[in-house]
Amino acid sequence: MRHILAKSLAPTDGVRDYLAAQEKKSLLRFLTCGSVDDGKSTLIGRLLSDTKQIFEDQLAALERDSRKHGTTGDDIDFALLVDGLEAEREQGITIDVAYRFFATPKRKFIVADTPGHEQYTRNMATGASTADLAIVLIDARQGVLPQTRRHSIIASLLGIRHIVLAVNKIDLVGFDQAVFERITEAYGQFSRDLGFQTIVPIPMSARYGDNVTSRSDSMAWYSGPTLIEHLETVSVEEAVVELPFRFPVQYVNRPNLDFRGFAGTIASGSVAPGDEVVVAKSGKSSRVKRIVSYGGDLAQAAAGQAITLVLDDEVEISRGNMLVSPAARPQVADQFAANIVWFDEHALLPGRSYILRTETDQTSATVTDLKYRINVNDFAHEAAKSLDMNEVGICNISTRTPIAFDTFAENRTTGAFILIDRISNATVGAGMILHSLRRAENIHWQSLDVGKRVRADMKNQRPAVFWFTGLSGSGKSTIANLFEKKLFATGRHTYILDGDNVRHGLNRDLGFTDADRVENIRRVAEVARLMADAGLIVIVSFISPFSAERRMARELMADGEFIEVFVDTPFEECARRDPKGLYARALNGEIKNFTGVDSPYEAPEKPEIHLQTLGKSAEQMVDALEHWLNERDIAEDQYDNGGGI
Repeated sequence: MRHILAKSLAPTDGVRDYLAAQEKKSLLRFLTCGSVDDGKSTLIGRLLSDTKQIFEDQLAALERDSRKHGTTGDDIDFALLVDGLEAEREQGITIDVAYRFFATPKRKFIVADTPGHEQYTRNMATGASTADLAIVLIDARQGVLPQTRRHSIIASLLGIRHIVLAVNKIDLVGFDQAVFERITEAYGQFSRDLGFQTIVPIPMSARYGDNVTSRSDSMAWYSGPTLIEHLETVSVEEAVVELPFRFPVQYVNRPNLDFRGFAGTIASGSVAPGDEVVVAKSGKSSRVKRIVSYGGDLAQAAAGQAITLVLDDEVEISRGNMLVSPAARPQVADQFAANIVWFDEHALLPGRSYILRTETDQTSATVTDLKYRINVNDFAHEAAKSLDMNEVGICNISTRTPIAFDTFAENRTTGAFILIDRISNATVGAGMILHSLRRAENIHWQSLDVGKRVRADMKNQRPAVFWFTGLSGSGKSTIANLFEKKLFATGRHTYILDGDNVRHGLNRDLGFTDADRVENIRRVAEVARLMADAGLIVIVSFISPFSAERRMARELMADGEFIEVFVDTPFEECARRDPKGLYARALNGEIKNFTGVDSPYEAPEKPEIHLQTLGKSAEQMVDALEHWLNERDIAEDQYDNGGGI
């Protein structure tokens, strides 16, 4: 019985032939983009309908939904095929990225319908990251809009080299050839420096199907291809198999002592048993012994295949590293230039620490220099100190540890990264690496014979950084000063870094914008780290209003060396004290960007020491600090592998 059932379920020769034919078809990934209401979702719905990809029950449901949510009168609203979220249907907009698969006798397609609203630009970038071609839709009545330019620039930055300029809703301007030519010329002028290999303009009406899959009878003046004709024939093969071999290691597979393999997906190139490979970061070489896959060992593997490589030698490789071709190695550096598309409502601030994540690697990173912002209207380079949401800029980036990469122009997989906020864990930006910085090649860590431990032993203490944070007027400086006097009286080697004092010298060039505050703390944290390395007990007294920068400072220090002290004084009490007269001026509008008034203060959530000052003297606060130290029974004259005080 089981044999008979298996035989009845086995594919027939016709099915086998069909499946074989499908496997041989090339695959084109493309996206639709442009400004809101340009007809992106309608176009995809029309493509799915005209290529017979809609089942009868789907069509019936679409007819019902069109009567309820549609915007096309008695006609079927094809946009509803991909606008699946309830909010999208209610508002008539695309919010999320919708992916659809369809095929014609000549080719297979994966299309991403991306949102046109500016606030969802990050979703458009997601869809563009894997696309080979972009259909840029333009409403014939509106022409080229800022979001059209923004999406085109992002498409260019993300490596898309083929554009279809779909001048949609041409029926609403009477199928006017002059309108089409005017829009085509305007887009051509704007995009001439974006590096697109092909731009194919097509006048169309997605609602009625004109020039989508069949030629329009209303535009005898147009002799170019229909959209589907162009999509079926455009050559976008990037031949990633011909690129140098890149194998980002995602997992070290060691189920037993007899097997050690490195699992991942080949990003580019190909590999076979016996090939020499090199560990990108260490430069150690080995040879491929086996290529293991789900179906057994392979004689060869190429880009896009998920495999496990077994090597001849026991070389050290971990997740985040790459196995590469010895004849064409990637760059390994901790400083590089990159394009950045910023997604977050909180601006990108140079000096702030983010998490940088590549295909498999992850490390802390800082934007050391925002070179310029790109104006989406005219592609001009504009000076800027920050990037706001949906803006694009060119930056220099420094990572905590070196990463292996190619430039994005050479390899879209190994040349791309994202930036993640350290507090919210949200993806805040996408980047494309342009080149490593020469300074990274010229700077190497100098090994010193006298280290932190020796310096601290000589001072008979452990190094530590007591980081006092709180509002202006909270009493930070007063408490820090008394605390240092007590430590100094017991023979401790100390130094105070005070916010006002440092601004007279090291940071005198900085103002009080968010970007300047970030840089202010970054510099002080680096100085504090050097002083801790000298074996000192460093007392830092800064407002340091942003939790991201305090976390950055903590991560610069060795484990246990950073001790956050929250001097918690209510705003009203700080304003009442107002020792420098700053609150009165800020509340009167005479001082801008004043913390607690028109600039935020992010209070610590879990400080090591929480000093609640209301109704207490500075001396009582110092006593609380001493009590905290004594409770932990810390022997100040013993150094324990870089531990805290």
